[in-house]
Parts: sequence; structure tokens; C-alpha cells
Amino acid sequence: MRLATKITVALVLGILAVMGAYTYIQVSNEVVLYKADIERARRNGLAWLGAIESVWGHEGEERARELIAISARRAAAPESRLRLLSLAAGAPDQPELLPDELRSLEAGGIVTRIRRHADGQQWREAYAAIRTAERPTVLEVMEPLRGEDVYIHMSHFRILEATIAIVATCGLLATLLHMRLVGRPLGLLRDKARRAGNGDFSGPLALRQRDEMGELATEINAMCDRLAEANRRAAAEAEARVAALEQLRHTERLALVGQLAAGVAHELGTPLGVISARAELIASGDTSPVETGKSGRIILEQADRMADIIQQLLDFSRRRGPKMELANLVRVTEQTLDLIAPVAERARVTIAYTAGRPVFARIDTSQIEQVLANVCMNGIQAMPKGGRLRVSVGARRTRSPLDRSAAEADYLCLLIQDEGGGIPRENLERIFEPFFTTKRSGEGTGLGLAVAHGIITEHGGWIEVESDMGKGSRFSIFLPRPAEAEEAAS
Repeated sequence: MRLATKITVALVLGILAVMGAYTYIQVSNEVVLYKADIERARRNGLAWLGAIESVWGHEGEERARELIAISARRAAAPESRLRLLSLAAGAPDQPELLPDELRSLEAGGIVTRIRRHADGQQWREAYAAIRTAERPTVLEVMEPLRGEDVYIHMSHFRILEATIAIVATCGLLATLLHMRLVGRPLGLLRDKARRAGNGDFSGPLALRQRDEMGELATEINAMCDRLAEANRRAAAEAEARVAALEQLRHTERLALVGQLAAGVAHELGTPLGVISARAELIASGDTSPVETGKSGRIILEQADRMADIIQQLLDFSRRRGPKMELANLVRVTEQTLDLIAPVAERARVTIAYTAGRPVFARIDTSQIEQVLANVCMNGIQAMPKGGRLRVSVGARRTRSPLDRSAAEADYLCLLIQDEGGGIPRENLERIFEPFFTTKRSGEGTGLGLAVAHGIITEHGGWIEVESDMGKGSRFSIFLPRPAEAEEAAS
């Protein structure tokens, strides 16, 4: 039910309540009038009774009847009746009285009443027994109540007429006032609230009313201004936070490049030695044209190998904007392992890589490469005396810890397991905290796992860590498997 309807209904009910109280008072007045009519009839009956009984006792019945006839002719109201009726059984002029009324007359009382006759006219009636009569005789005094009846009917009609007029007028005024003072302002406030809910805080609401609606509009405008300013600040802070986070990730990437540089330098040593030897052989002039051509091809091959190694390191270190795309996770893992292979070789760590058919995911390739490199480098550093680093790519059916109410689903899983000393239990809950590290000074920034955790969370996945002291640690990296990944794999 709309507000205007509620207000109108409440107003109408209030008016009806007031008019009902007025009607009750009016009916009470009519009851008083009714009682006054009864009393008047009784007094008229007593007056006539004394006169008739006196004339009847001194001058006889005929004189009494003559007196009644003369009084009837001279009555102020022609409709008034004054007559003598017989109470004898079977008399033609016997009055219509109830048994209780007859007993009251026999006891010497006066019977008064207001009765509606067959013609619809109300009459005020009084009956009294003539005690001086030889036979049971009753004096009947009747007066019409036409004036009182008309007054009562007009009173009821006027009450009804006034009620309808007041209800109609007040209902119309309530509706017009609601539309002008409540309906239109509320509609504007509703539209403003909807726009604000959709993020549009422009266009201040202009209400010229100097009442609560105007004050509410002013407060809503001020609220929208504050929200718009807060949104601008939040957007600026979010942009700054994203830029800082990206800078942090790039810094960690450069730190990782520094760790890979030694391995890459060692990797470049072999082809450089081959190139140098072949170049000296050609420069000596002691080789045949066939040997010279062979040495030239070997130099080209080693140069291409060096270029590939350097390009791979450059690609890894180069800052690139986030770009989500459908990529083969197996291929991404292979490229990352190729990059860290020289570091693993120098640390006497063997990488055991297991992968099946291509596995596709919607990822940022550069960021996932950084995650794999960070976790794998941590595993290599956890085995200072050498060991085996197991890496596998596959799928696993599990339930996401990010939503405990979610059902089990298929997720992509990157498993990285080392044979290091393990992570103490008290440190497991802190390993993803920025700048937290158990390494010696200069061996780590404490950002690698924090950056990896942030990247995987942004991809809608999570990282699970299990560790046994003296046996090593196992990192399980879960990524959502989009629907189009199934089509790409097939």
C-alpha cells in the first residue's frame, strides 16, 4: 500500500471516528428527547384525567364526553386525539394494550408510549383509567410526532451528508498534499538513491521545500558528495597500491634474475669456449675449406644458443602489464624450468619434471612464471648439499578453501617438492608474510613467497604447504580450470 493511500485511509478512519462520536452524542440527545416526550404524554394524561374524572363524577358521563368533544375541536394540533375507550370484553372501542399495560391501568397507573401506526406516523400516546366511571373506561390522549420525526430524519441525513463531504474533502486534500509535499519529493529521492546505488553521484537533488524532505535532500546530496570524494580517493589509493605491488613484484623478479645470473653466466661459458676455439682454428689458416665451413656452422649454432639463453633471461626480467590469456600450463612450466636449470645444476640439484598432456588455464604467463621460479628457487636453496626437486603438472579434484560451502571441483595443480630440511611448524603460518624469511642475511628478501601468494590469489587460486622436518616441503599451487580449457585441451 502506497504512503498516500495509508495517510488517506488513516485520515478517513479518524474522521469516521469523530463523526461516530458526534452521532453517538446526537442519538443520546434523541433519547433524552424521547424520554421528554414520554414525560409530556404522562403529564398531559394526568391533566386530562383529573378534569374528566371531576366532570364525570359531578355532571355524569354525557357531560364528560361533551367536554372531550369540545376540547378536540379547540386543540392546537388538529391531529391530536382525546377520547374515551372501553375496557369491557368485546367492546368495539377497546384500546390496543399489552397485558402488562392493562395490569398497570387496573392498578391506577398511567401508560405512556410512542408507537408507529400503520401509516408510518409516530404518535405519543397516554392511557389512564377513569376511576369515577361505572364500567371500565380508559382516557386516551394521542399527539402526533411529525415534527420530532422530521427533525430526527433530517439530523441523520445531515450527519451522513456532512460525513461524506468531510471524507471527500479531506481525502482529496490528503492526496493533493501527498503528491505535492511527499510523493514528488520521495520519487526524486528514490531516483537519486538508485543512481547513487549504481555509482552515479552526479546531479545534486534540488528540493526547495523548507521541511524534513528538504533537509533529507540536503543530507543525501552531502552524502553523495562525500561518497564521490571517497571513491576518488579509493581509486587513487587502489591505483597507487597496484603500482606499488607491481613495482614490488618487479623488484622481486629482478632479485631473482640476479640469482639466475650466475647460472646463466656458467651456461654461457661453454658455448663461448667453443666459439673461441673454433675462431682460433679458422684464424690459424691451417684448416681446409670443409673444416672452415664446419667451424663456421658450429660458431653460428653456439651463438644462437647464447642468444636464446640471454633472450630467455631478458624476457623473464622485462616488466610487462598483466595480460590474462588461455595458455598451456605445461609449456609455461617447461620454459621456467629451462631458465632455472643452470642454477639447479650448480647447486647439484636434479629437477625431476612430470607432465602429461597439455593443460590449459586462463593466466598471466609472466606472473605464473615468476611464481614457479620463486617457489623452485626456494626449493633449490633449501637443499644446500644437493638433492632432487620434483615438479609436476596435473589436475586434482578438491574443494576450495576460499569458499567452504562450495562443492568439489576440478582444479589445475602445480606440485613442487624438495628434499630440504623442512619448515618449522611455528613458521608455516608466516611464510607468506612480506619480508618474513628464515634465510641468512643476503640470501633472500622475504618477498618471494609473498609475491607468489598474491599472484595466485589474484588468479582465483590458492597455495597449500606441507612440510616434514628433515624430509622436505611440498608446495601445491591450485588454479581454477575454466570451461574453455577443456575445449582447448581436446
